[in-house]
Amino acid sequence: MTILSRSLPSLLVVAIAAAGCGHDAVEEVETETAVEVEVKPAVVGEIEGHINVTGTVTPAPGADWTIVAPEPARIAELPKAEGDRVAVGDVLVRFDIPTLAAGVSGKRAEVMQARARVESTRAAVTRVAGLVERGVAAQRELEEAKRDQADAEGALAIAESEASAAGALAGRAVVTARFAGVIAKRWHNPGDMVEAAASDPILRVIDPAKLQAVASVPASDVPRVIVGRPGRVVGPGGTVEENVTVLTRPAQLDPTGSVGEVRLAFTGMTRLTAGTPVQISIVAESHPKAVLIEAAAVQHEGDEAFVMIVKDDKKAHRQVVKLGLSDGEQIEVLSGVAAGDRVIVKGQNGLPDGADVTIES
Repeated sequence: MTILSRSLPSLLVVAIAAAGCGHDAVEEVETETAVEVEVKPAVVGEIEGHINVTGTVTPAPGADWTIVAPEPARIAELPKAEGDRVAVGDVLVRFDIPTLAAGVSGKRAEVMQARARVESTRAAVTRVAGLVERGVAAQRELEEAKRDQADAEGALAIAESEASAAGALAGRAVVTARFAGVIAKRWHNPGDMVEAAASDPILRVIDPAKLQAVASVPASDVPRVIVGRPGRVVGPGGTVEENVTVLTRPAQLDPTGSVGEVRLAFTGMTRLTAGTPVQISIVAESHPKAVLIEAAAVQHEGDEAFVMIVKDDKKAHRQVVKLGLSDGEQIEVLSGVAAGDRVIVKGQNGLPDGADVTIES
């Protein structure tokens, strides 16, 4: 509904001088014209509070793997390039680590020696036991033979454990894909010498089917975040929009921190790629039966918020309001306006309390 008014009440005084020495009486003419405004009624509806923050698209935990060398080594083989897809079990890196091969050989030799000693001590126990039965050897000799056998078996167990560990380490000389994905980054080439440190990575593999959005939420807004609530992710330039849901939020914040990390899961496959900066809007609160007016209707004077409403006397009335949630277009009124009240949404700036208005349907 639109309310039209054309001007404020004015007083026009016209003085007419009489001919000769006399004057006619002053005639006062008062005219009124309304100020042009537009109104819309307050309605009852649902409104949501949003937390609007920045974030980044990133792989989910377990879907992001950075490969480093097990120890200083030379890269013997690096068959995948950036952007290549990989399947589970594909060879990603083969290292040339001579010390590992030598270590495995040495440990296997120790195992063979330990087994030979075990066989020897077992045979000794059998032989001495027979001599004890015939009364040729003393019981003490049999006990000593059994102790030697126990020591030999213990040494064998240690040697086998060390050989197994050496073999496992040697197995790290060949790195195969743990999951299907793509090569997101490649830092080295075959023949390069690399260190066994996170500061000297070789490959980064990610699973693009398991991407999430990570939002940096101000500490003051973290308590408003609820797991399972929906949200919206918008890519650079607003060209890509995706629906998400809150997956995790910080259980507690570092007292010195200003933001908390909130992870959101995409509700479907996303067209965004890992590392993309995004704008994220998270639904915090939801009020299903709120009294709503257009946000443009609200004016402020100091700490006080007010609107202009039109009553049956066809005048604009200043009404102080208490506000709640806002989505940018609509705003919740907690007090001061009831559903159905006609609120001026255009032309209210500078309009005095009590100004005459007319309504055009």
